[in-house]
Amino acid sequence: MSRLTIGGDAPIAVQSMAATPTANLEQTLEQVAILKSAGADLIRLAVDSRADLAALHHIRDATDATLCVDLQESYRLAADLAPLVDKLRYNPGHLHHHDPARPVPDKVAWLAEQAANHNCALRIGVNAGSFPPEYASRFADDHVAASVQCAMDHCELVERSGFTNFVVSLKDSDPRLVIKANERFAALRPDVPLHLGVTEAGLPPDGVIKTRIAFEQLMAQGIGDTLRVSLTVPFEQKGLEIEVGRQIIADIAAGRFRSVPKGFFDGLNIIACPSCSRVENNSFVSLAEEIKRTTTYAADENITIAVMGCRVNGPGETDSADLGLWCGPRLVTLKRGPRTIGAWPFDEVLPQLHTQLREILAQRTCPSAEQSGESVS
Repeated sequence: MSRLTIGGDAPIAVQSMAATPTANLEQTLEQVAILKSAGADLIRLAVDSRADLAALHHIRDATDATLCVDLQESYRLAADLAPLVDKLRYNPGHLHHHDPARPVPDKVAWLAEQAANHNCALRIGVNAGSFPPEYASRFADDHVAASVQCAMDHCELVERSGFTNFVVSLKDSDPRLVIKANERFAALRPDVPLHLGVTEAGLPPDGVIKTRIAFEQLMAQGIGDTLRVSLTVPFEQKGLEIEVGRQIIADIAAGRFRSVPKGFFDGLNIIACPSCSRVENNSFVSLAEEIKRTTTYAADENITIAVMGCRVNGPGETDSADLGLWCGPRLVTLKRGPRTIGAWPFDEVLPQLHTQLREILAQRTCPSAEQSGESVS
């Protein structure tokens, strides 16, 4: 396995994540090759099952790429995974799901022990779409405070074990909140390397702009040691994440900053997650593209539509959106805020979305429409 230095005076590392189920060995190896050819310093894979673990053995033998494994809901596999990868990434929001009788501090200590035993790094990956329950309730109206406190607490848990080879990420789909969370954390723990990213940045070019906004503000302050540009793109275009990341780094180093036009954050906001190995149906990418193409009539409205491709961040991101589409293997669940409207096949959900969107627009024009029971089409 290769060794990658992150933090200190090391160059900023650019990484991405394979957009395939890891157990699909042929496709995953192709994705790893695409990302490695694009110049990825680190490639992340998700492991949710022993089938994924079995595939990872073959992937490790087939590539010299620096690999990070995303534990997702499978933290108990860490002992088997650590010998095969360079980094383990865990999300604090997932540790309460399994072995609920085992305290979270014990689980974190065990993860740190596995990493230490195999000379493996850790990433504490805090995501606004999947806060641990206690932080979600304690900081219900303040994503930044929830992110920072969760990260601070998990740094302490990891360090109790005497483990120091770790990085932290604090991600949100809003670049302004990414900036605030990372600035606040960096002020409190300047010694901890930070992985930067705007999660669910969405389709290019908007996803590139959102990411650039956050990276320019943070990297200009010396904040950020590794990064990912999370774009909603087809399988064969995943290398674009690496290319854009390198371009942003080069532009910042050369003093080329892109101004954001007044009102950029006003109007329709489409949040779409990057295709990754958790996605159960890649049709969500074309669905997101079609939503962007067909919702231009709402371009000037302050409405957020979230298109999520998996079960991990889907619930959190769709709950906080005006309209949310949570895509499963065969059906897309349509939500209006936290309320579920229904579930439809991929090729039937778009008219349902437009019905809900037009209702929202009509209610804003005539707020009494909903109360009076008027029919809106």
